[in-house]
Amino acid sequence: METRLSSLSDLSSQTFDVLVVGGGINGAVCAAELSNRGASVALIDARDFAGFTSQHSSNLVWGGIKYMEGYEFGLVNGLCRSRNELMRSFPSVVKEIRFLTSVSSRFKIKRLVFWIGAWVYWLFGRAHTRAPKLVSNVALKKIESGLNVNNTCGGVEYSDAYLFDNDARFVFNFVKKAQAAGCTALNYVASTGAQQTSNGDWIVDAHDVVSKQNLKIRCRALINAAGAFADAHNEMSGVRTEHRHALSKGVHLLVPRISETGKVLAFFADDGRLFFAIPMASKTCIGTTDTRVDHADVSVSEEDREFILRNINNALDLKSPITQSDVIAERCGVRPLAVKAGVADNGDFLQLSRKHVVELDAEKRHLTIFGGKLTDCLNVAQEVASEVASLGIALTPEFNWFSEKSGEEKESLLKRGRSLSLDSTCSQDTGEVFLNRLWRRYGQNAHTILDSIEQDPAGLEEVFAGGGLRWCEIDYMSRGEMIVELEDLLRRRSKVALVIDMSNPERLRELKAVCDRIFGADAAAKLEKFLQSSRDSQG
Repeated sequence: METRLSSLSDLSSQTFDVLVVGGGINGAVCAAELSNRGASVALIDARDFAGFTSQHSSNLVWGGIKYMEGYEFGLVNGLCRSRNELMRSFPSVVKEIRFLTSVSSRFKIKRLVFWIGAWVYWLFGRAHTRAPKLVSNVALKKIESGLNVNNTCGGVEYSDAYLFDNDARFVFNFVKKAQAAGCTALNYVASTGAQQTSNGDWIVDAHDVVSKQNLKIRCRALINAAGAFADAHNEMSGVRTEHRHALSKGVHLLVPRISETGKVLAFFADDGRLFFAIPMASKTCIGTTDTRVDHADVSVSEEDREFILRNINNALDLKSPITQSDVIAERCGVRPLAVKAGVADNGDFLQLSRKHVVELDAEKRHLTIFGGKLTDCLNVAQEVASEVASLGIALTPEFNWFSEKSGEEKESLLKRGRSLSLDSTCSQDTGEVFLNRLWRRYGQNAHTILDSIEQDPAGLEEVFAGGGLRWCEIDYMSRGEMIVELEDLLRRRSKVALVIDMSNPERLRELKAVCDRIFGADAAAKLEKFLQSSRDSQG
């Protein structure tokens, strides 16, 4: 709490070069880019970092093979390039994964056409991944015995990438990189509007949800990275733009592991879009939906559940169908899609472009980021930095500040961990060596966790049986990762709440122990808030 109060004081006592409103993937990566290139930056979010759209993705880092159907080759080319850069820069986090796509004999895209498209896609990807393969019906069944091949004409196997951890953890590590470069970053600080002064600077009115303080934040340039709430923030601040957002609701369900192959199973759903069964630790993430909505406050409907369960059961040949009782957790968010203001989007909603737009109002020294995908985050950051530099804010030349550390630093941590026998300690949820997990999630900061293990080996005990998370990690995150609510820890800093059914009464004792450990006198209230939120999300 003392650190938070200090950061609040910093927010209100200085004039920043840039204030970024919104701590999803776009806001986090832009704050990190600008901070590492010498700008003084503040980053705020009304919720937790990655607390909205950026915690509800499919966890895929993909070049968008689906977008080739709409001839958006420029978008696919850029996404593939960005995907490759993320794979090179974060080899422990962003990993290649094979997609096994079965093609219905009744589908409008024939198998050979899809196979040719996969080769074109591979070439857009600069042959960075394994090459595509044409797969017969017999081979499909041999590779994945659980597939229903009664109405398929074979399939295609190709590669893309995915996040080994969850999307929100990926976003938060960009926040950490921004902080390490001097950024003042705070979650649960809501902007309530901004005004531009006579000298061109901005004053942003903000409210700290935690301390109930109101404050004013001053900056030379303002970046609106509020995602689905960007239009509303522009309206509050008197900013007019050429673009706006159209919103699409996406839902995923987490169920017990469907396949042991480690591949993404891909199908074409009823609505014509690609539909996935994606490995996530010891579970499978299935979806997604794509439903036009008029507001960002969305929830999973019975229609969403029925759509996903119907499609996955049609695609699989199981002894018993997957039902609602098998669902461990649900993910539901909105995709903000960039469209021209004043132009109706009454056409095929699935065909709306997933391109991002960075719109600059140079006179107001204001930028708005519309749309965007996790895969494209580095491109967004570099484009924003170029626009910020055009406003006269000095930045150092572009350089690779984002890559995962390696070499001597990594070997130093691994050597120290091996001396503590951590190379023989594995996570039950994935079988991953715990020492590798420490490096992947915390980098050099994992030395702090090793310090705690040396002092108290009991910290290696798993908090939730089969969940992978250990007490030494919880202690580290509660001290250094801005945990305000229990959900911050369980759904965003980690993925425990996605792979373990927290509604199970048997988990109550474990949840209470966690709250007692990190919230002290507020433990009971924090636990009840989490449980109520879980009940609300289940309808």
